[in-house]
Amino acid sequence: MVAFKGIWTKDFWRAVSGEYLATLIFVLLGLGSTINWAAGEEKPPPADLVLISLCFGLSIATMVQCFGHISGGHINPAVTVAMVVTRKLSLAKALFYVLAQCLGAVTGAGILYLVTPAAFRGSLGMTTVNSNISVGHALLVELIITFELVFTVFATCDPKRTDLGGSAGLAIGFAVGIGHLFAIPYTGASMNPARSFGPAMVTLDFENHWVYWVGPLLGAILAAGLYEYLYCPDPELKKRLKQLFQKDPSGKYREVEAEDISIKPGSMHTIDLEKSEKKDPFQESAGDVLSSV
Repeated sequence: MVAFKGIWTKDFWRAVSGEYLATLIFVLLGLGSTINWAAGEEKPPPADLVLISLCFGLSIATMVQCFGHISGGHINPAVTVAMVVTRKLSLAKALFYVLAQCLGAVTGAGILYLVTPAAFRGSLGMTTVNSNISVGHALLVELIITFELVFTVFATCDPKRTDLGGSAGLAIGFAVGIGHLFAIPYTGASMNPARSFGPAMVTLDFENHWVYWVGPLLGAILAAGLYEYLYCPDPELKKRLKQLFQKDPSGKYREVEAEDISIKPGSMHTIDLEKSEKKDPFQESAGDVLSSV
């Protein structure tokens, strides 16, 4: 129950509902761009990959801009897992986030199913593995494009950087668009387990569905770990942790006072479960709670 202490606040449930609504809108708009309204023609044109890529990219950029200050704007279980492994989000809160994202995706896909005539629904934008590649290759493609996305998220929302300008949401949207331009022919370019789960649940078609969970999650964990612990480690944290191992002149490890190892707010970018309702971490800036898809 201690792990769940931080969820009993109004602001937290506002954040969870924000993840639900943001994912609903993102999936509805993104999947809607895949509907082929010329399907009834004798020779229907192929899917417009640029249109689909732009719709997914701009949709996520818009949702991050709208919900980043409310929930952190994850809108993606892979990003939420990346936040957990880098200690920016507690596991208990992450479970609620992932559940909200999946429910939002199912709701968005369900709405699209209801408003689209049966003759034009097709596969409802499901992500499928190209029959010309193996499942292993599809897994690698999903890992790579999600790595690119999550690395972009961490790099553009890093509070330690002073050289950033422009919109983090737009940069994340570009990352999603690039991933789609490359990977749609291979795997449908999921990069987001919830985005794949929504239409799969509505159509009850889960063929090779595990690829769209394992690939993105592995890519997200790898990207987050490399950025946080190899490429851009927090120097303030490293400096303060060294104090734990300082020795006095006699050669013994000295007793460390609490104030000696205190960490400045935001230096570890963690979610504090002890925060009161008046200052919930989800209300902090995108630099403290990273935004992403």
